[in-house]
Amino acid sequence: AFPDAPTARAPADGGTHLSVQNVDMCQQINELQHNTAAFDNPNLVVRRGQEFLVRVTFNRPLAQNDDFQLEFLIGENPSASRGSLVAVTFNSRLGGPWSGRLVESQGVTMTLGITPTPNAIVGRFRMYVAVVAGTGMRRTKRDGTTDLYVLFNAWCKDDAVFLPNEAERNEYVLNDHGVMYQGSFEAVTTRDWVYGQFERGILDTCIYILDASRMPINDRGNIIKTVRMGSAMINAQDDNGVCVGNWSDNYSMGRPPTSWTGSVQILLQYAKTGLPVGYAQCWVFAGVLNTFLRTLGIPARPVTNFVSAHDNNGNLKTDLICLPDGLPDYNNTKDCIWNYHCWNEVFIRRDDLPPGLGGWQVVDATPQETSDGYYRCGPASVIGIKEGLICHPYDPGFVFSEVNSDVVFYQRDRYGILTPYWVDKDYIGKAVYTKSLGSNSPNNITQNYKYLPVQIQCTCTLLPSLQVNLGQEVNLQVDFNNHSDVPKTIRANLACSVIFYTGVRAIEPESGRCNKPSVLVQRHCAPCVVIVLLFLLHLLLCFQLSGLCRVQQEMFANVTFTNPFNFALKACRLSMEGAGVMSEKTRFYRVINPQASISWKESFIPRLAGKRCIVAVMDCSNLCQVTSTPSSLILPAVECNNNYSSTV
Repeated sequence: AFPDAPTARAPADGGTHLSVQNVDMCQQINELQHNTAAFDNPNLVVRRGQEFLVRVTFNRPLAQNDDFQLEFLIGENPSASRGSLVAVTFNSRLGGPWSGRLVESQGVTMTLGITPTPNAIVGRFRMYVAVVAGTGMRRTKRDGTTDLYVLFNAWCKDDAVFLPNEAERNEYVLNDHGVMYQGSFEAVTTRDWVYGQFERGILDTCIYILDASRMPINDRGNIIKTVRMGSAMINAQDDNGVCVGNWSDNYSMGRPPTSWTGSVQILLQYAKTGLPVGYAQCWVFAGVLNTFLRTLGIPARPVTNFVSAHDNNGNLKTDLICLPDGLPDYNNTKDCIWNYHCWNEVFIRRDDLPPGLGGWQVVDATPQETSDGYYRCGPASVIGIKEGLICHPYDPGFVFSEVNSDVVFYQRDRYGILTPYWVDKDYIGKAVYTKSLGSNSPNNITQNYKYLPVQIQCTCTLLPSLQVNLGQEVNLQVDFNNHSDVPKTIRANLACSVIFYTGVRAIEPESGRCNKPSVLVQRHCAPCVVIVLLFLLHLLLCFQLSGLCRVQQEMFANVTFTNPFNFALKACRLSMEGAGVMSEKTRFYRVINPQASISWKESFIPRLAGKRCIVAVMDCSNLCQVTSTPSSLILPAVECNNNYSSTV
């Protein structure tokens, strides 16, 4: 193994030393070929399993007996046996596993082609040019400008993350803006998220996360170990990871989960302070993990499971306990059902599983249950989950319960004895959505996770029918639908409570009061009858873009908002951000009085061409998640002189 330091030896014959005058990493050429030109990074970024070029200029033309090699080192104690020190040779002399070839020779300048192996370690490598001098080596001095980053490669068929479809590679590796789905199955809402994997400092932060996890350098080419470590490190539950989960109403020590516009500020703050960032809920964990994965070159997408179960005891069932009057027994029920839950999928090869179980795999960073001692989940084969193959690594049983568990209702009598009285086999996992290729519309992938029921005997449906403002009386209407061809008798309780999307009941009156009825209904349900409810609050920030639509040309974003309520909004935080065009900007407003308006105009200079989006979010102490429809602009790759104006 060669030491990670320059050495020098005198030539045996007293002639002129062969020495290196300059090293050109051919960054513009390489990054175009490797689909890494969007990275805002001064160093070369390449993908493994694919050739990149390096131009080396010597002090004189090479003689027949001259010999040299390129050396790539990563980590504190690089070793050839562990793959963290790689020597690339350009003659018959045996080198390391990476291949090298002479592409072109012009005088004293040699253009060299280097191809990392498809299973190479992922991270930041130091590079030296070493000239053979007698029995030793004479190496170039340490030069940070010749460092390069090696990533996973979804374009390489021999890489474990190979994704054969070009449109999918563009979406799941290169797209730095996305959409996650929230709300309920009956009233789905969207939330834009800026992944920002190409922004300055994000690549270094993702490598820092692996360093903070103390993941061995030689494991960082292993896709399964890498995504599993990412799942553990994005939450701070047990390993000082990135995000602190918080499902309470108290966010005084950080930012509310609803106030984030994307992953960039979270990751940069973590890298700067080395401390976990507050606060996150499931979509924040999914958004940050998605950034981590796409930054490293791993095809990834967030998905949302509507009516998602949390099986606490691992029995693959969701056990709900009711009081003698039929109302929920919150104190004794351990399992819960979330309106929705967001996790991630990665597209990888699974050589550790039986054939046919590769492809999309579930990875979840939200800390729910431990896996091998850490709060993490996956990668679990989606195909395996659908087929009920829950004994394979990693954690498919837990995910199976989230999308396909039976809901077993128990009634507790006055002596504490539990009696099961009803099993619902079709309630959990109503739909699994992810963003469609090239658009923000949802792609329903439920059939990837489960076989859909042929017929449901009877359902209770809550459908949008009216819009209700805060403080306004709500009239509830519930639909029962008998899908069979015979009459059914239904016994149902109608109760109302303020709850979080996780199914946890909020504490009143701090979280708001709901004057609620408790009604017992018993009625005859004829075939094909339908009933309805919607409780909706939908506010929008108004967004306008103006200026000359061109990369490196100043533009302006103007955000306005009017408080429509009869109460003041307090401690308001307004943020906007756009990957490749604007880093996160934030303004604070102590009070926005009823019917009062605010307006904020911010300048920005776009960095990347193509379709770009800017997202704005306002969060207040007494009202959260006021968003804008993402404002889009198309920046041409070549200069144009058209003035641009867009209003959303």
